[in-house]
Amino acid sequence: MASPLRLFENGSFYHIYNRGNRKQQIFLSYKDYERFLDKVAEYKKKLNVSIVAFCLMPNHFHFLIQQLSPNTISKFFSDLCNSYSRYFNTKYETVGTLFQGRFKSKLVDKDEYLIHVSRYIHLNPVELFGPSKNLVNNLLAFKWSSLQYYLSPRKNEVVDTKVVLDYFSKKNPAEDYRKFVISNIQLPAYSAIEHLAFDE
Repeated sequence: MASPLRLFENGSFYHIYNRGNRKQQIFLSYKDYERFLDKVAEYKKKLNVSIVAFCLMPNHFHFLIQQLSPNTISKFFSDLCNSYSRYFNTKYETVGTLFQGRFKSKLVDKDEYLIHVSRYIHLNPVELFGPSKNLVNNLLAFKWSSLQYYLSPRKNEVVDTKVVLDYFSKKNPAEDYRKFVISNIQLPAYSAIEHLAFDE
């Protein structure tokens, strides 16, 4: 029996995340990341959600997302995770649950938290690089997060960068955001959003 849809408030923003069952890797190849993001784009077109930020890590993912119509967040992640699980199990000839239960959600209940949650999500790859003189360059070049869309003038159909960039200067919001993300790059998340961070 399918689990009942969880209720989310229209117009509200949420930090959504999930990881592999028993912390196993959920992305094993370049093609796996591409497949997941293709499905993100597909289901975003079908369902009325706004994706503000995302990051795909080897064994988990993060999204900052806004619901615009009833039940669309639940439907989006249910369809996304079920579709990707079928793909993964078929490709790697595995069975059973890929993800560690249902996705987790935390309401971003203050406007000022939006930019800090987006920064927290975009800094996730730092843990992959270890001590490195090229830490900033590695982060800015990371392919599997939405940070690239914030720093590029190219339009995209997946991520709504305007929600966050509107908090920065009108002259060059992308550059201001870049500086905001990489400032104190190795420090913990802004303490005021600890309750919105990934549960270990």
